[in-house]
Amino acid sequence: MSRSLPQMLVLFAVMLAITGSLHFYIWARLVRDTGLGAPWRSLVTVGIVTLGALMPLSFFVSRTRPEPFRPLSYVVFVWMGMLLLLFLTLVSFDVVRLVVSIGHRVVGAPLDEERRRLFQRALGGAAAVVASGLGLTALRNGFLPPSITKLDVTLPRLPRALDGTRIVHLTDLHIGPTLGREWLEEVVRRTNELEPDLVAITGDLVDGTVHAIGEAVAAIAKLRAPRGVYFVTGNHEYYAGAEAWCQELASHGVRVLRNERVEIGDGEHRFDLAGVDDLHSHNMAPGHGPDLPRALAGRDPSRACVLLAHQPKAVLEAARHDVCLQLSGHTHGGQIWPWKYAVRLQQPYVAGLAREKNTQLYVSRGTGYWGPPMRL
Repeated sequence: MSRSLPQMLVLFAVMLAITGSLHFYIWARLVRDTGLGAPWRSLVTVGIVTLGALMPLSFFVSRTRPEPFRPLSYVVFVWMGMLLLLFLTLVSFDVVRLVVSIGHRVVGAPLDEERRRLFQRALGGAAAVVASGLGLTALRNGFLPPSITKLDVTLPRLPRALDGTRIVHLTDLHIGPTLGREWLEEVVRRTNELEPDLVAITGDLVDGTVHAIGEAVAAIAKLRAPRGVYFVTGNHEYYAGAEAWCQELASHGVRVLRNERVEIGDGEHRFDLAGVDDLHSHNMAPGHGPDLPRALAGRDPSRACVLLAHQPKAVLEAARHDVCLQLSGHTHGGQIWPWKYAVRLQQPYVAGLAREKNTQLYVSRGTGYWGPPMRL
């Protein structure tokens, strides 16, 4: 990566500040404001502090030695998801508390200290119950096998001889801290059962270096598709050494498309498959960066073209270059509500089939998940 040490330290400091603030807010609402008595006050305080301290530690060890620390990663990432749900629930209940407080002041009957404390305990307890229910639902969804979405897409310039070509689109597997070789082998098995003509992997395959998780990712070599297995980089490859991963995947029979295209088919019955580097990779590794004009240089415009690009927003440029279909991931469909609304601020499309001018776009919600093993 091209990020300097000072930049990394600043980023780490910002993350610590945000994490610390969130944990303090949770503690203040659930422990301090509710007047929680002994021994629960001490137990909950120690638990929140311990989980908060484990978060930065787990990020380091899970990326360098994921296997022995996988149980720790599960605990910390589940807490990360619960932290988000608790924060959102408590903020919502704070609005209720504010409204009630203003109402009592307007009518001239402010809550006395004892009633105020009882009200805060009720809100704190209700918030914990609601967040726990949402968390359990999200965990159940997160541990379900990846769902298979079957979709027919019409490409006007596709030769009739290639009608029915089957592409299996995998993206955002995030092999690393919590998802390992066994999970990937199951994904590979189910993919092969679909009998694809072609497999397209649109980035964020890994969360770790080749040294740390190369053995787990080796299962990717078992993918079977007569027209090949193709890959483009996502942003997480650049956090883990993209150049090394490109070489590693090539050694497993995966064709890495770095601003280039290949022709799929035989004779006159062909279409173009192009792939570009992740949208932000020019800042993350020397010689990397998306270059769609280069990928499409020399192509026959009468042929259908399918583009693999990790981030959906690449479709804005793809539409200007007459691409028929773009396959993307990156968004996870928001993964945990209401995060999808924040994603929508950064990406024009979050999930499903869409159209940008004459270019169709399919955004997968992700084969795996990032961070918390949760989907809500």
